Amino acid sequence: MNDAAFTLLKPELENASGTALWIADENLLNQISLANPEVTVITNRFDLCQQLNDADWQATFSDFDFSGYSEHSVDKMLYRISKEKPVVHHVINQAIRILKPGGHLCISGLKNEGIKTYLDKAKKLFAGNIEMVKADKNTWMGILSSPGQADTDLLEDQSYTELREIETDGNFSYISKPGIYGWNKIDKGSAYLIEELKRFLDRLPTPPESILDLGCGYGYLSLNCSTLGAKITATDNNAAALRLCKENLEQQGVEADVIAADCAEGIHKQFPLIVCNPPFHQGFSVDGDMTDRFLNAARRRLQANGIACFVVNLHIPLERKALNLFGSIETIAANGSFKLVLLAQPH
Repeated sequence: MNDAAFTLLKPELENASGTALWIADENLLNQISLANPEVTVITNRFDLCQQLNDADWQATFSDFDFSGYSEHSVDKMLYRISKEKPVVHHVINQAIRILKPGGHLCISGLKNEGIKTYLDKAKKLFAGNIEMVKADKNTWMGILSSPGQADTDLLEDQSYTELREIETDGNFSYISKPGIYGWNKIDKGSAYLIEELKRFLDRLPTPPESILDLGCGYGYLSLNCSTLGAKITATDNNAAALRLCKENLEQQGVEADVIAADCAEGIHKQFPLIVCNPPFHQGFSVDGDMTDRFLNAARRRLQANGIACFVVNLHIPLERKALNLFGSIETIAANGSFKLVLLAQPH
């Protein structure tokens, strides 16, 4: 399905020349046009980076890191806005820094995503130098011309690039930053899984020698599972998550493999224990492809006598979706918000 906001941006992308950057977020999966050799892509999604490189784009995978670009060195930036406000503000702030005077930021999005507010803020920052393009009443693009320096204070991006301690509990302190879902707190579902982890472990014939954290986020599950003395492998699709997970593990002296992968693609080892708090609460359809992909990843990576521990919102029909993939499916515990599901005997 075509994204109307990206369709609006596409001609600018195809005609970009000079030093041009395309900032590509998760909402651009499968929204790829013919490669433009003049354009470098920066994306925070590993799967999107792979998809772009396969389509002959020059794509780099990072947490929207612009540190390699000096001030006033870029002719054009193209950006279909992200879901999170700090990310959008970060990109706009970086545009005013790295664009040449007279260079262009092309930014598009939908009305219900806040595009008009973002364009109003960017217009002030760019000294009013903006051309508005509207596909329909819900889809807008602004083409902003850089005045060379910000005309007002930079936008509040919650110090996007800075790592900071967000919370402590009885076991660890946790470092995080904007750029991932639930970045500024301990996820209640993950905490519930750790509280009840012994119920899962009791089902294993022997203590696990290795553990896979599937969709690791900033590393809460990996850190707490490290107390079991098993070798940890943590994987995620998001650049900020991988950076944070690695940082948290290193700060606590935990040796682990932190791997960029899309639903554990490219990881070939099998594990006796898999833990997973999947991102089904981020607007993904619970009956759609994302649920199936996480369950299939668990099936492929689980040892024959191992167990996978999932925590999901109560309303998610994980058990039904897992029926054809696992011989043993059991809800171990539930509270008012979450349920803990044990999956075993992978087909």
